[in-house]
Amino acid sequence: MEHAPAWLVNSLIYLGAAVLVVPLSKALGLGAIIGYLAAGIFIGPWGLGLVSNVEDILHFAEFGVVLMLFLVGLELEPKRLWSLRRPIFGWGSAQVLACAAVLFLVGWAAGANWRVALVAALGLALSSTAIALQVLGERNLLRTASGQAGFSILLFQDVAAIPILALLPLLAVGSSTGVAITGVDRALEGLKIVAVIGGIVLGGRLAVRPLLRWIARSNTPEIFTAASLLLVVAIAALMQFVGLSMALGAFLAGVLLAESEYRRELETDIEPFKGLLLGLFFIAVGMSIDFGVLIAQPGLMALVVIGFMLFKFVVIYTLAKLMGLPYQERPVFTLLLAQGGEFAFVVFQAAGPNVLPPGVASFLIGAVALSMLVSPLLLVALDKWVLPRYSARGAVSMEEISEQQDAKVLICGFGRYGQILGRMLSAQGLKLTVLDHDPDTIEGLRDFEFSFRVFYGDATRLDLLRTAGAATARVLVVAVDDIEQSLAIVDLAREHFPNARIVARARNVGHLFQLLDRGVEAIERELFESSLRSARSALEGLGWPAHEAREAAMRFRRRNIQLMHEIYPHYKDRAKLVAVSKEGRQQFREQLAREREERKKRSGRDWDLLEEDERA
Repeated sequence: MEHAPAWLVNSLIYLGAAVLVVPLSKALGLGAIIGYLAAGIFIGPWGLGLVSNVEDILHFAEFGVVLMLFLVGLELEPKRLWSLRRPIFGWGSAQVLACAAVLFLVGWAAGANWRVALVAALGLALSSTAIALQVLGERNLLRTASGQAGFSILLFQDVAAIPILALLPLLAVGSSTGVAITGVDRALEGLKIVAVIGGIVLGGRLAVRPLLRWIARSNTPEIFTAASLLLVVAIAALMQFVGLSMALGAFLAGVLLAESEYRRELETDIEPFKGLLLGLFFIAVGMSIDFGVLIAQPGLMALVVIGFMLFKFVVIYTLAKLMGLPYQERPVFTLLLAQGGEFAFVVFQAAGPNVLPPGVASFLIGAVALSMLVSPLLLVALDKWVLPRYSARGAVSMEEISEQQDAKVLICGFGRYGQILGRMLSAQGLKLTVLDHDPDTIEGLRDFEFSFRVFYGDATRLDLLRTAGAATARVLVVAVDDIEQSLAIVDLAREHFPNARIVARARNVGHLFQLLDRGVEAIERELFESSLRSARSALEGLGWPAHEAREAAMRFRRRNIQLMHEIYPHYKDRAKLVAVSKEGRQQFREQLAREREERKKRSGRDWDLLEEDERA
């Protein structure tokens, strides 16, 4: 394959390593993250040596972290982010400052230069957002107290990376070759940062929604997916241009679109790319571990890794107690934040030789990568030997980040039928989630104040149903008007969400029979009841007493439903269906004839002359 393009060879290597190693790791109970890290070590410079440009791959794979923060932002509306301001800036700053202070004092006491100790402390105080959120998501801990506390601290760390990077040039000024930065330069940088953030805020509010609506109307799902990726890439590029965190910019964009009707569609389109790129990121971390440094100074490396994780563990566990986190949630919370993080790579590489000598930077990067490799292993040990010893005193949970998971009713299709149903349920104070694939319908309803939320998306997609909360919804209403789409949604719901009660709209009797085949019990023909009500009104207009008109309509309704159930077992057999239908209709006509005779006797007048009498 010497003439094969590089992208083809690299794709074969990465995908092959992941497909072979990750399932094996999960089968051994070690988890997917350890599998990705092991795959990176296996194909990296210290393994088979199949890949050498580790740094380039690591920069590319960091986009997985960017996509992850964008998806996290989509789950966090501005008002909910505002409600988390205290844990973010309170506990987040406490964690970063306390860990950095302790590590700085330890490093300085060990004889390191104060600049080296400070930069090392600031970098090692940060934690891996990718690993922590991945583990919290896999364990369904994001909705718990420790999950939200961990998320708040990780978010603050992403924010804190900005002033840390800004501090590095100031530390370089104190060196022999540092170049001073003027006040004008700082002012220009500040204006540039404000302009970019302001552009993201205004663009997210004013420009992105119309653009997504225009793309949605084109009915080209692949272009909507491309637009989703373009949005994240463009924002990441803008943040990189002004020297800010790409992940932070993506998170900000996600927050601004959290109230958008296209939120769920964006989430389901980007999720597969996030998973693949995060896996590539973990592979790149595994490849970046410098075993040469480890082999040269194994004792010192082990001391540094164990030391900084142990000091962070003590500080963070103390914070967990002060925060009042449940006893049984503290070990996992503490371990996930005690490891090093991907932003440490950026800090140590950006420090440059004027602050960190190349050998020291390489050593610290290896220590961080090794901590990210060790942490999932420690988590397995924690599950096996530590957590069973913690008493199960009942987990205390906070409100989930995404309020959509609290909705008890999920309505698929929000045309005239779905809107009436939704408004009636909303009037009872119920929380509803609505999915509809018509951008004009969504746009027309977005400005109305209801106690339910309407989102753009195709409800026949399993991933979209799952992220919209179908797994926790007690009732799933299938109100779409397309028969094939309706049946597809019911099939998905019956297979993947068996606990949800399905309430379905039937376009006609044939559609109703197919729903019955699928075990759906709560079915309503969309025109049947309204037609009966109109017939009652017509009878009352002819002079019938209201109660008699109602009784006639109810008798007709009962007989029609009975006839439908008699026909249903034979609807696939054409000959039998025709015979049963003829027999049923004949019985129906005889019953109606008897009812007309009884009414004539009660009224004392001929039924055929009733209309002429009314006109007279």
